Amino acid sequence: MGTLNDLLGKQRIIAPPGYNRWRVPPASIAIHLCIGSVYAWSIFNLPLTRAFGVVGSTADDWALGDVVWIFSVAIVCLGLSAAVGGKWLEKVGPRMVGVAAACCWGGGFLLGSVGISLHQLWLVYLGYGVVGGVGLGLGYVSPVSTLIRWFPDRRGMATGMAIMGFGGGAMIGAPLKQWLLQLFYRTPDYLGPVDRVELVTQSGRRLAEVAGQLKEVVVVGAGDLAKLTMPGPEGVYVAGTGDTGVAATFMVLGLAYFVIMLVASLSYRVPAEGWTPSGWEPPSESEADSRMITRHHVHIDQALKTPQFYLLWLVLCFNVTAGIGVLGVAKTMMTEIFGSTLPATVDQNFAATYVLMISVFNMGGRFFWATISDFLGRKNTYHLFFILGIALYLSIPWTAQQVSASPATVWLVVFYGATMLIFTMYGGGFATIPAYLADMFGTRYVGGIHGRLLTAWSTAGVLGPLAITSLRAEAVNAAIADLAEKVDPAIFLATFGAGIDQLEQLVQANTVTLSKLVDIAPPGTVDPSATVYNSTMYLMAGLLALALVANFLVRPVDPRHHMADDT
Repeated sequence: MGTLNDLLGKQRIIAPPGYNRWRVPPASIAIHLCIGSVYAWSIFNLPLTRAFGVVGSTADDWALGDVVWIFSVAIVCLGLSAAVGGKWLEKVGPRMVGVAAACCWGGGFLLGSVGISLHQLWLVYLGYGVVGGVGLGLGYVSPVSTLIRWFPDRRGMATGMAIMGFGGGAMIGAPLKQWLLQLFYRTPDYLGPVDRVELVTQSGRRLAEVAGQLKEVVVVGAGDLAKLTMPGPEGVYVAGTGDTGVAATFMVLGLAYFVIMLVASLSYRVPAEGWTPSGWEPPSESEADSRMITRHHVHIDQALKTPQFYLLWLVLCFNVTAGIGVLGVAKTMMTEIFGSTLPATVDQNFAATYVLMISVFNMGGRFFWATISDFLGRKNTYHLFFILGIALYLSIPWTAQQVSASPATVWLVVFYGATMLIFTMYGGGFATIPAYLADMFGTRYVGGIHGRLLTAWSTAGVLGPLAITSLRAEAVNAAIADLAEKVDPAIFLATFGAGIDQLEQLVQANTVTLSKLVDIAPPGTVDPSATVYNSTMYLMAGLLALALVANFLVRPVDPRHHMADDT
C-alpha cells in the first residue's frame, strides 16, 4: 500500500504554484465519457435477449426483464461504491480512486463478455453489474470535489463540466456499440419463407427439420423486421447458428475503457491547501445568505444528521427514478411505440440514433443547467426541473394515444422533443446536485457527502426499471390477451401451430408476441404497442411532484451542525 501511495497518493499529485486549473477538466471529462456509456445500455437489450435466436428470441433466451436488471445492479453498485469511495477519496485523492475505477469498469466488461459467451447470466451480473458498477461509482466521484476546489468561483459550471461527460458517454458509446455489434454480427442460417418450410410446435417451441433433425427455429414476420440488427428477409431462421456479436463487443469495450481511464487518472492534480483563483473573493455574507450558500463546513458524518441531506436525497432519488427507467429501455421503447405504426421511419438505425440524441441532450443539459444554477440558484433550478418535467411526462401517454389512433410523423416529433427536454433536466439534476451540496454543507467534505447522497441513485436504479418493466409487462400481457380474443382461431392455429387455449405457454416460449398477433389481427384493429408505457409515465409524473415538495422544504443548515474550526 505504501508503494501505491507513493505513486498515486494525494500528496503526490499536489499541483505546483502557477498550475493552470483548466488542465484538470479534460481528465475528468474523459473518465466520465467512459463510464457514461452505461446510459447506452439499452443498445444491448435486444442482442442479449437473442443470444440463441439472433433474429428473435427463443425459449432458452434471456427475457427482457432479466437483462434490464443488469443495468439496475450496476447503478445500485454505483451508489454504494460512491458512498464508501467518497470518504476514501478524501483520504487518498482522485488519482488512486480513478485507477481503481479503470480496473473495475474495464474488468467488468471483460468478465461480462465471458458470461455472455458461456450464456451464464450470473457472470454478466457479476461482471458488468457488480464489478463494473463499483467502477462506475469510483469513477463518478473521483473528479467532483477536485473540480469544486479548483473552481470555487463557478461551482455549478465546474461540476457541470465533469458530469457532462457522464451524460455524453452514450453519445460516443451508442454508435460505437452499434457499430461493433454489426461488425461481429453473424446472421443465422435461413431456411426460407414461412410458407415453404414445414413447421411443428412442441411445448410452445417452433421446430423445423434441418439435416434430418428437428431443430428450434425463429419465425420473423413483417412486424419483426424493424427490430433486426441487420436487414434481412421475412421467414424461418435456425436458432443457435448465428451470433449477435455482443460478447465480442463487451471484450473490445472493456480493453478500450481501461486504457483511456488509466491514462486520464494519471493526469489528475489537486490544488494546494488554501489555494484560490487569482483575484477571486468569496461571496459576501448577505449574498451568500440570499442564495443559501454557506460560508461554513459540515463534516461527512454530521451531514447525515441534518434534514437537508435527506430532503436532497429525495430530490435526487425521485428525479433519477423518473428518468432512469426510461433510459434503461430507451431504444426498446422507441421501437415498440413507433416501430409498428411508422416502420418506414423508425428502424434499428433510427432507434440507435435516438439513444445517441438522448446522450447529446443529457450531456448538454448537465452543463447548461449546472451553469445556469450559478445565476438562478440551485433551489430555483430544481423547481424548474420538476414543474416542467411533470407536464412533459404527462404529454407522452397523450402522444402515444394519438399515434396509435392516427399514425403520423408529427406525433413522433412531439414525443422526440418532449423526451429530449426531459433528459436535459434529468442530466441537469445530476450535475447541479454537487454544487447544491457544497452550498448547503461547504466544500471541505463535499466529495464524501456527494458519494453518500448517491445511494439515492442506487435506490432509483431499482425503482425505475422495476416500475417500467413490471408496468410494461402487465400492459403487454393485457394487450396480448385482448388481441387473442379478436384473432380468428383458425388463423391463430395455422400461424403458431397450436390453439388459443395454449396462449400462455406460447407467450412464455416467445412464439406468440404482440407484434406477431398484430400481423394476423382483423383489418382495422388498433396496434396497442404504442400505449404499453402509459401507466409508467403517470407514475413518473407523480414522483416528480413529490420531489417538488421535498425541494420546496430545503432550508439552510442549522449552525449547530457547522464545524468549529471551519472559518
